[in-house]
Formats: sequence, C-alpha cells, structure tokens
Amino acid sequence: MAKKSDKNPIQKFLLSKKEFPLVAGILSGVYPMFFYATNNYTLVNTWGHLLYFVGVFIILPVLLIYGVYIVSKSVSAGKFTKYVIPVLGSFLFMFFMHIAVYGGLRIKIILGLFIIACGIGYFLWRHSKKILVIQAILGLIGFVTFIPKPFESAAYDESWQEQKDAIESVQFTTTPNVYFIQPDGYVNFSELYQGHYQATDSSFQQYLGSNGFDFYPNFRSNYASTLTSNSATFMMKHHYYDRGLSLETFNARNIIVSDNPVLTIFKNNGYKTHFLTELPYLLLNRPQMGYDYCNFSYDKVSYIGTGLGERVDILPSLKESLDREEGSKFFFIEIFNPGHINGSPQSSHGIVEERTLWLEGMRVANMRLKEMITVIKAKDKNALIVIMADHGGYVGLEHTGEAYTKTQDRDILYSIFSSNLAVHWPDGIKRGETHLKSAVNLFRVLFSYLGQDKNYLENTEENSSYIVIKDGAPSGVYKCIDTNGDIIFEKQE
Repeated sequence: MAKKSDKNPIQKFLLSKKEFPLVAGILSGVYPMFFYATNNYTLVNTWGHLLYFVGVFIILPVLLIYGVYIVSKSVSAGKFTKYVIPVLGSFLFMFFMHIAVYGGLRIKIILGLFIIACGIGYFLWRHSKKILVIQAILGLIGFVTFIPKPFESAAYDESWQEQKDAIESVQFTTTPNVYFIQPDGYVNFSELYQGHYQATDSSFQQYLGSNGFDFYPNFRSNYASTLTSNSATFMMKHHYYDRGLSLETFNARNIIVSDNPVLTIFKNNGYKTHFLTELPYLLLNRPQMGYDYCNFSYDKVSYIGTGLGERVDILPSLKESLDREEGSKFFFIEIFNPGHINGSPQSSHGIVEERTLWLEGMRVANMRLKEMITVIKAKDKNALIVIMADHGGYVGLEHTGEAYTKTQDRDILYSIFSSNLAVHWPDGIKRGETHLKSAVNLFRVLFSYLGQDKNYLENTEENSSYIVIKDGAPSGVYKCIDTNGDIIFEKQE
C-alpha cells in the first residue's frame, strides 16, 4: 500500500476533504475561452479582447462561485453547500461552451443547460473533484491547441498584397464622389432569370437602366464569401485563400477596414472616406478604423458574437455624410440582402424554400437600393455609383456548406460566384469596360478611368474564381471557373 506522501497531486486532490470554489471558477471558463479563441483567432487577437476574455471567462465565474459558496455556508447550516460547486461549475462550463460555439445566447438552451447542471449537482456531487480534473485536462488541451495561433499569425506571408505597378501613386484627373454599394449575395442579372434562380421580376433592372446604369453580364466574384471576396477586391490582388490555410483570408477585416490600396489611393487624391454598414460584421475584431467616418462606434460592437442580428438603417447616416463636408467623398456601403441561403443542414429549409427566401431577400435589397440611389442622385447628379455584390446567393444548394464538395455543375458554380455589377458613370456615357469581368479588378479599372491612364490595365489579375474543396477530391484550393468563364477543376499549388 502506497504511503500518503507517495500519492501524485491528482490523487491528493481527489482524496482531499477540502472544497475548491476558486479552482472551480477558473476551470469553468478556461477550456471554453481557449476553444473560442482558437477557432476565432483573427476576431479576438487584440489586447482589449484578452482583458475582456479574462474578465468574463475567469474572473466573473470565480467571483460568482466563490460568492455563492460563502453565502451557502451561512444559509440552512450549509446544507446546500455541497451542491454549489458541481451545479455552478457545470452550468458555467456549458454556458460558456454554448457562447463559444454559437457566438450568442439562446434563452431556451440556457435554461435547459441549467436544468442539466442541477441534475449533475444533485446526482454527482460526490464526484465534483473528478469533474474539475476533467475540466483541467480539457483546459490544458485547449491551451496546447491555441499556442500555435499567435506564431502562425507572426509568420503570415503578406507578399501577396504587393502591387505589380505604381497604381497607389495614381493621380485622378476627375474626382467625382464614388459610391461602392455592396448588396450581399446578389447574383448577376445575367444569371438571375435562369439556372436555379428563375426570377420573373425584372423591374429593378429596368429601374437601374432608366437611371443611367450600365450592366456587366456574367460578372463574377473570385472567392466564395464576403471576407475572401472583399479582401481580394480591396487589395486588387488574388490571395488564393492563403493557399488553403482556411476558408477565410487571414486578417481580412483589417485589410478591408483598416488599410488597403483602395483607401490609400482615395486619400492620396483628397477624398474623405466613409464606411456605412447595416451590421458590424466587418468590425468584430475591432480593427483600427481606416475610414474617416463609420456609422458604427466600437462601443456598440460586442466582443463575442457573429456581427449579425438587428440591422440599422443606413439612410440617415448617408444623408448626414452627404451634407457633412465639401470635397470629394468615397463611400463603402454594405447591405445584407439578398444574402445567401442558410449555412448548415440544421438551419436549411430545403432547396425550394431557400430559393423562395432568397427571392424575398432580393425584394428587400431592391427596395433599399432604390432608396439609396434616390438620395444620392438628388444631391449628386454626377456620381460614380458602383453596385457590386460580394458573391452569389448559393440558390440550388441545400446549405452553403455543400459548396465545399467537388462539383462541375455550371449552374451551381455560377450560383455561388455570379455577382451583380451595375455602374452609373458620372459623365452619363455607357462604358462596356472589357476588363470588368471579376471583382478583383474592379478598383483597378475605376482608378484607370479616374486617372485617365490605361497603363494600369496592363497589370490586371486573372479573372478566375476559386473554391476550397474538402470533399470529393483531395483537400485544397481549386480554380473552378477560369478567366473566360468556363468550368474547370484545377488544383492550385
């Protein structure tokens, strides 16, 4: 029989008659904190997030469990004290995991978790220390999993962002106000009435045509999501999903919101820059604000969440910005309709209903776009207005996750990548710009026009579209639509 002194620390902990409310408080949040940080590193890699996470996941549960533990000892002669640690410890652990997985709160689920925690406390209170040991092991696993993230960040190769020429030095010869309006998931008109969409209402296209907009059939996004598409658009370069390291571009929000050649060029030409958005989706990691004005302040952006939810009306901010100062202005305006179909099998309503929901989202988008165009044209008749979607609506799939399974179905791929582009040129002249084929070259074409220098068009990027494949072929990044718009399946090395 081993002596007491021979027992290892875990055995001593399990055999101890002491209770450890402070340890229980710490362990209830450690693993969920590392789990969330590992899976959302680019959203939480700031000092502000570190302080917030330590406060919410560590300090608050410590204060709560310890406080309730002390109070319980003086109530009913401590009859309920033995349940405090297993009930609260289990509940807080599950509560934090719920937040870490879903990025928000669902009241019915929270109530269900509390009931489960009460059952754990009532039936398993004698094993509360074993539960703490399991939480400690999970916390250690979470820490080990998290450690590579900061090193990967430090070693990230940003060479893809380098321009091929001196376009950042372009000098505009004409300086109209530029409005870059982005409706999420709005498929191109050339695709809208065929394939999986089969829309019958063309009134919005007719409205745009009667208001001097030029259309660009078969225009496409180069990437399959808002972050991947916009990071390439604002950098005017391909990133190839960071060679397949993730489904999203590393530091995409910082690229889009903080610093990119598009913002640099507009500022170098004396423009005031404005970012107006219905939702703080692009602000989740609280990037340094590179725009002169944004309609969201960071005190309205949560440290944990999806950045989706109740939308704000952009029109008042747009009107205020138009009246704010003289001089040329650049606007990046983001609206979240039509959107794309639901993202998981659990949330999908099926192919037919998802199409119906998307068409309703398009109706809402059309209404909001008309309101914006009316406001802009009333104050700014010679505006350069660009309506460009970030990608397609994914209609024809059950859910967006199916996009990452190999397919060479033309209608499915165009449903993902086809994106609307309509441009109101300031001089009222229709311009069938031959280089306007995909999002990555949009601003290069605009800057060539504003600077009256076609030399910048000699360094356009390939107009191909790329997807990350997980199933049906070896995992990796594949070119799925080539620069001519033809279906292809070619792995990128």
